[in-house]
Amino acid sequence: MRTKFLFVTGGVISGLGKGITTASIGLLLKSAGYKVSVLKVDMYLNVDAGTMNPLEHGEVFVTEDGLETDQDLGHYERFLGQNLGRRNYLTMGQVYWEVLNKERRLEYGGKCVEGHIHIPEHIISHIKETARLDKADIMLIEVGGTVGEYQNILFFEAIRRFKQANPKDVFLAHLVFLMVPEFLGEMKTKPAQASIYDLYALGLQPNFVICRSAVPADAKRRRNIAFNTGVKEENIVAAPDVNTIYKIPLILKEQGLDVKLQQEMGLKVRVTKTHEWEKFVERALDGKKEIRIAVAGKYFTSGNFCLEDSYVCVIEAIKHAAWAHDLRPVIKWFDVEKMESDAAGKLSAELLTYDGIIVPQGWGSRGVEGKLKVVELARQNKIPYLGLCFGMQMAVIEYARNVLGFKDANSEEVDPKTTHPVIHLMNTQKENLDAKKYGGTIRLGAWPCKLQPGTLLEAAYQKYGDPKTVTVQERHRHRYEFNNAYKKELLAAGLVIGGLSPDGKLVEAIELPRDKHPFFVATQYHPEYKSRPLTPHPLFLAFIKACAK
Repeated sequence: MRTKFLFVTGGVISGLGKGITTASIGLLLKSAGYKVSVLKVDMYLNVDAGTMNPLEHGEVFVTEDGLETDQDLGHYERFLGQNLGRRNYLTMGQVYWEVLNKERRLEYGGKCVEGHIHIPEHIISHIKETARLDKADIMLIEVGGTVGEYQNILFFEAIRRFKQANPKDVFLAHLVFLMVPEFLGEMKTKPAQASIYDLYALGLQPNFVICRSAVPADAKRRRNIAFNTGVKEENIVAAPDVNTIYKIPLILKEQGLDVKLQQEMGLKVRVTKTHEWEKFVERALDGKKEIRIAVAGKYFTSGNFCLEDSYVCVIEAIKHAAWAHDLRPVIKWFDVEKMESDAAGKLSAELLTYDGIIVPQGWGSRGVEGKLKVVELARQNKIPYLGLCFGMQMAVIEYARNVLGFKDANSEEVDPKTTHPVIHLMNTQKENLDAKKYGGTIRLGAWPCKLQPGTLLEAAYQKYGDPKTVTVQERHRHRYEFNNAYKKELLAAGLVIGGLSPDGKLVEAIELPRDKHPFFVATQYHPEYKSRPLTPHPLFLAFIKACAK
């Protein structure tokens, strides 16, 4: 069969959940037996997401092959249960970069290279090539931003040309927001209609309209949208707020979207088999016993608001593991900078009431002393602790300070002048920093980790994965590393190395002995990137199990 292409766009406001919608549609089509691939296109001139502040853009997700991408690729991987790669993420920065390099190589044959001609051509070429390499029956393309923004106009022009050339193979689903102003008490559709008119102005008509709203869009509103936009009423679908994002595929299926998509694409309708997903969602909503997890980070606060998107993979991994143990997770965010203020005593007392503590990734010196206080509290009070990337580096520093007595122990990233750099810059990274090569130069993607016999790390992977597991592949995103010059002293003081690179040169995980602490494990890598709803990550499963005790 020829590949079918479905573009998912958004209107009215940003942050509607295009990524969740795209992932949900992908799950349904994959459950019908189709080979599905997904591409996220973003309007940013950044070449990738690696240099963006999490408070600005949300969490950075890292693929198996080492690209720093938008967090939506994490949603795609979780819903589809498959790994994606660098070709599944495209920014406008990448497009311009590649077009200009082609011009320098004379690949345009001396033509005048023009934005409105060659940029859409390159976008279309990338989409088709990604579908070919992924051998996709159906290719989903999520367009970042909202229709009407000038930044993504060339992406929409690419869709128009692609659809014009392939009218039987290219389709469009448009996500809109139906608001209910409190002073009116009635759901309004005019802003949604206006965003569809914006598509018309670009030469596009959606095949489907998906209505995001607090409550399901009723028949009257769907008829109103259909009458005013020309979209078939049966192709206008409700996507209301839910208590877990994992219900969205089932809500769309209840309205027959899986069948309608296949019919609209001219495909022979196949049965969508979502039994395993349904059991997972039912289990997620049935947890009776509460498990309280504290996440101590510094990328939560934005003005007067608290952002979950900065640590979305960590949050979802906690949920997957808790639900697998029939537990109901309650997650609380602790701002580590406040642990350095007068509020530290009150926050420390509150942290002691939690079943487990996670210190996730981070960069720079801000909030480091607060993180170290959290690690010390977890270690001394025997609260199950899981450190992720920066969280492992903090655990090593805290141990060096408070057990070895190296009071100024630190990371070279935080204090370049420390006399005890127990965390230091990787040798291969020094020339990158000297040359100010920041983007895409850190240790990225999947690297092997050899589990050390008899450790908690080995026990976790062998209990919740393959009992014969000796080496695992985990994804990294860091520039600083455990300093082997301090290995002998730290081991003599009771620290345990849980995982090493196969050549033994890099410490990938540390822990405390079982007789000293119920569960204290920290990894230089990011296990949260590979946690899936139907296959929670073994390390999070082991952590949650320890918390439950």
